[in-house]
Formats: sequence, structure tokens, C-alpha cells
Amino acid sequence: MGTIKSAFSHIPSLRLPGSSVVYQQLPSHDMSHASSPLDESPIMSDAWRKGFAVPRRRLGLLLRTSPRRLFGFTLAVFFTFVLFAGGSLRARRYYAEKTKVDERIPYHWEAYPRLNGFYNGIRSLVRYSEWIPEQQAAPKTKIEIHKTLPFDPIPVNPYPDFSSNEYLNDHHPVQRCYVDENEKYPAPDIFAYPGVPAGMTAPYWGSYESLGVAPDRCWERFGRLGPYGYSYPPAEGGLGLSNQSAHMGAEVVKEMFTKIDYRGVDWGKAQRMCFEKNRKRFEPEKAAGDNSTKKKMVKRSAYILRSWTGYKYSDIQLLSLRAMINELSLKSGGEYDVHLLVHVKDDTIPIWASEEVYNQTLRESVPEEFWGITTLWSEQQMRTYYPGPFRDEDNVENHSKSDIYGVYRTAHFALQWFAQQHQEYEFFWNWEMDIRYTGHYYELNNGISKWAAEQPRKYMWERSSRFWIPDIHGSWAKFSELVARETMKTKEEPIWGPVKFQTAPGTGEFGMLLSPNETTPPRKFEEDDYQWGVGEDADLITFDPIFDPAKTNWVFRNDVTGYNTSLPTPPRRAAIITVARLSRRLLNTMHEETFRMHHTMFPEMWPPTAALHHGYKAVYAPHPVYFDRKWPLDIMDKTFNYPPAAHDSPFGWGEHNMQGGSFYYNAGFSGALWRRWLGALENGEGGKKAEEAGSDRLCLRGILHHPIKSESVE
Repeated sequence: MGTIKSAFSHIPSLRLPGSSVVYQQLPSHDMSHASSPLDESPIMSDAWRKGFAVPRRRLGLLLRTSPRRLFGFTLAVFFTFVLFAGGSLRARRYYAEKTKVDERIPYHWEAYPRLNGFYNGIRSLVRYSEWIPEQQAAPKTKIEIHKTLPFDPIPVNPYPDFSSNEYLNDHHPVQRCYVDENEKYPAPDIFAYPGVPAGMTAPYWGSYESLGVAPDRCWERFGRLGPYGYSYPPAEGGLGLSNQSAHMGAEVVKEMFTKIDYRGVDWGKAQRMCFEKNRKRFEPEKAAGDNSTKKKMVKRSAYILRSWTGYKYSDIQLLSLRAMINELSLKSGGEYDVHLLVHVKDDTIPIWASEEVYNQTLRESVPEEFWGITTLWSEQQMRTYYPGPFRDEDNVENHSKSDIYGVYRTAHFALQWFAQQHQEYEFFWNWEMDIRYTGHYYELNNGISKWAAEQPRKYMWERSSRFWIPDIHGSWAKFSELVARETMKTKEEPIWGPVKFQTAPGTGEFGMLLSPNETTPPRKFEEDDYQWGVGEDADLITFDPIFDPAKTNWVFRNDVTGYNTSLPTPPRRAAIITVARLSRRLLNTMHEETFRMHHTMFPEMWPPTAALHHGYKAVYAPHPVYFDRKWPLDIMDKTFNYPPAAHDSPFGWGEHNMQGGSFYYNAGFSGALWRRWLGALENGEGGKKAEEAGSDRLCLRGILHHPIKSESVE
């Protein structure tokens, strides 16, 4: 155990239940044991000592007093004894439980060597062609640290060449968009280094190249966040967060962009102005009469961040929101609109009945620069919009014991409702407030969208249920061939079009909506040469595999409502974390299923299942995921792709395997790495002095970090 504990010395000091891993606190775990139960007890407080202790010089006087006062004194002594006895019992229970945690058998992955290449900084940069991943480097390979930076930063422009003849032959011109109403500040560029740190750790699954993300550059905080106010003071309209940061090369970056005064910026107005300038790109009727009606129309997306009243918008959160709006919306000429969908947790506030109440709630809940992109909703509103009935007897299992209208069980109600109000968007990205991305948002999201459109439907569901580990599976094509061979060996029938299952007849109670004609396969499975689906936009894109919950012991696998419980539970699919891109037609179907048929499921299961039932195109996008340990590849493949039993699935009791990763609901390493990238001192490591004495600031390739439950720049 000594070796394992020392190996974890770099991780934030908060222990997960049943684990020696001390990653950040996660809301899905019971952390009640993390501090002593005596902390709030009266016997541990100064208030108790002041209120109940009896000075010795007054004791004799008390004994000579009246029987009533003597009885009161005796009662006080009795209750004091009870408090001490009770506190002692609770303390013994606490330490007994703590001992059990410390003495448990370590998880297998805890014995794997720690990977440290993440922490090599900008003074160790090498060209991508010269990079040897940490996992492949010889033991004790020495990293060269340069006295000056090997490369200068470069602006990153992952957009199509809007001014090229090739683009203009097919599309309308793109008009420049600005941050401010007076058009003083054009949408800014961001900057990366053309290389990666020597010995940088490689992702274990997923791929940059396949998703169209440049693999040969890395990002540090001045180039990534500086244009959004990170590196200059509030007096100039910034946030002034870089005082505690190492600064080598920072002045070069600062000279590459114009400081924007973000005081008074109205992002809602900026997005609307950008759209109006470029309306012809998206709406055919607006292009009529200009002799260019043959131009291709660009499909628009809503990028929706799910927030709530009481949410604390940190400075880093402000920078992240500004980055999303600028990179997705303004720089793209209006292809995206970023929205905040804010849950009003107090159901007694009638936000639907009064504009004054709505605006007051908005002002109290969201920073002013984001008022114009915010939509409020409440669970009470959803009760009216989806009246049901949702009866307990029509529910297979309510493991959480929560209300059907609670956001925990039906977060998708608000998303469906929002989509019904905004049919102008073709796609809806359901995003979470605790995700951060070190790379360029448009490059990632646009790359994923294009990749998903190229995927054929044959063996689509089967491929999407697996983790692609390139170092063991080879290319995506070889991985696809492997999945096809293994599916044929199992003799399980591949999913091909809408699935059929037993249900009550008709379209009334317990019935099913009809699936659209276009999701019916054009030919038999055997006759398709990986043609169907190629060039078709995906209706659902997830960021974790789409698995069959019936084959796991995932706790919410049976939270299925509105189907005939006397029949077998319908086939279903799930993808952990509700982050996804959903098409308008999928959300419309989900809405109709909920509104007309009273069907719903747990949020992580409902969109994939609706897609499964109606034959929509659903894919898991294999974005790069990192781990903090050097896993043997064969063990990683068996652990994540071939669990021997249901309870070993990474989507069940085997989820502990995800704790050392960069993306999952319980990925503790993700937050630790993100804070180190920000320059924070993390459990005694990192920080300004350590960076200056070493290879300077971390420079990471694009990584989706989730969850981020705390962040600091100090």
C-alpha cells in the first residue's frame, strides 16, 4: 500500500468512497465521511463551552441555591453526559468506517505507473514529427528544456476559407462579426503553439486526425484565454487573472491581439447582429432575387448550456462562455447561437406569468453580459407543458425515488420544450456547465459533425457501443472491420432501421408513434455495401459509447415510464453524461413521444432509445481521452470493451476504471489536470514557482475535461 499511496501524492486531497484515490469531490458520490461528523456537534464548538461550562468559583453558590436551580444544574450535567457519549459513539463509527476504506483492496489500475508527460511545458516544445509519446519513450528519457521558447505562437483559424473562390462558388459571402454594438472589436483570434511538449502523454482512445482536429499544436493559457480578458486588468475591460502565472513568452502573445473591453458587452445582441448580417447563408427565401438561389444553405445549431439559479459563475467560467460564443457563433458568421437554459429551482416563482418577474429572476441569476442569451424554465412549467399522466404503475423502476418532473429524471423535458420554441435550428448541442475544452470549439464541434455525417449505418450501433483504442485496434477502418467480425460471431442480429418490439396495439395508451419513412432501410442488411447513411447528418452524437443498459447493472437501466409493464421492457440504449448533439427531428420525436404517448426514460437513456426505436442515425464520436496511468493496452481493451460480467461494466460497478480519465462523470483526474493547466498549485505540485523552475506553463492539445467542479488560478 505504501507504494500506491505515494503514487497518488500528486492528486487533490479528497477521497472517494471505497477508494484510496483522492481526486476532487464529485456530486454523485456520498462524501459524508470526508469530514468528521463531530464538526457540527455542540460538544466540539466554542459556543457549547461558553454556554454550558460552569466556573469553579460559582459552584458552591450553585449548590447552596434553590431546589429548582439545583434540578436545572443536574439536568444540564445529564445532557452534557449524553452529548459526550453520543459524540464518542459517532466518532468510533466514523474512524471504523475510515479504517475500512483505508484497508480495502486497491483497484488494479492503482498499481500502474503514473504518467507525467502532461506537465511538460512550453520550454520543452518539439515538432509533432519529432514527438515520442510518453507511453512509448524509453525509461528515464531526459526531456530537453530550452532557455527560450523553441517556437512562436500562431493564430488558429479552423474555419473554411470564406473568401476563397471555392467557397464562394457554393455559398453566400460571410460578413465579419463584432463583439460590440459599435463594431469596434472584431471577433478575436486565439493562439496556439505549433508543436507539442517533448514526452507529452498520448490519448488512450479516440483520435484527433479522424475528427479533423489538428494533432500538431498545443494550447497554453495566455494564447487560449488571453483574448477573452484573462491576461489584462479590469481597468482595461479584462479579468486580470494572470498575476500569479509564469510569463515566459506571454508578452509575445499579448502583442498579437487587441484588448477588448468586455464591460458592457451584450452577447445576445452580438449574436443577433451577426446572424442578421449573414441571414442569406441560412434562409433560402432571403436569398431570392439576388441571382444566387443555387447557393448551398448552411444549417444552424443551438449550443445550449444547462445552468440553474444559484449557480456561481467563476471568472474561468466567464472566459469559457466568451470563448464558445466567439469561436462558434461570431467567427463562423452565425452558424451557431449559444444559449443559457437556466433552471429556476424555486417553483413558486411564476416566470411564465409576468415579464417583470421573469426579468427580475434573470437579473438575479445570470451575469449581465449573458442576459441576452438566457432562457429561464422551471419544473412547474414542465408539469403544465407535459401533463402526462405519468403514473407510478407505468414505471418499471424509479431507483432514485425522485419526482418524474424533477430535473434529475427528466432534464430532457426542458430541452424538448426549448427545441419546440426554436425550430429554426437544425441541431441542438446539449452542453454542461462543468465541461472545459483546451482547444478551439469550432474545430472540435465542426470536425465531429463532419465525421458523424460520413459514418455508414451498417454496424453503426455496434461500433458506437465500443471504445476505439487505436494503439491496439489500428485505424478506424480496421476497428470497424473488427466490430463487424465479432458481431457476426455472436450471431446477434445487427440493428438495421427502427427496432421492433412487443407493445400494445394502436396509437393510444401504451402504443407507439409511427417512425418516419426515411428511416426505413433502402435495402436489406446483407445487400448494403456500407452505403446507407454516408453523407447523412447524424441525429444523435454522443461523447461516450452508446451501450445496452440491459446488459449492465447501471442503476438507472430500468427507469422507463409510460410503456406497458405487463410486457417485456422495450429495448433501449444509453450514453453516460447527457452531453450530446441532437437533431431537430429527433427532439421533435422525443417531444411527441412524451406529449402524446407519455413515454420517457432517464435522461441519459431517453435520446439514444428514441433514436433506436425510430431508426435515427446515432453515433459515438471518438474524441481523444487521456488517463493518468500507464495502462497495459490488452488490459484496457478487456476492461472497457469486454467486461466479463454485468457488474464489471464501466457503465456499472466497474465505473471506478474511469476515475483516472479525462472525460466521464466521475473522472477525478480531469479536474486535477485542468487546474494544473490554469497554473494552480494542485496538492503541492505545480504553481508559478514550479513552472518557472521547470519547463514553464503546461501546453495541452485539445482535451474535453469533465467534470470540473472547482477551478482556481491562484
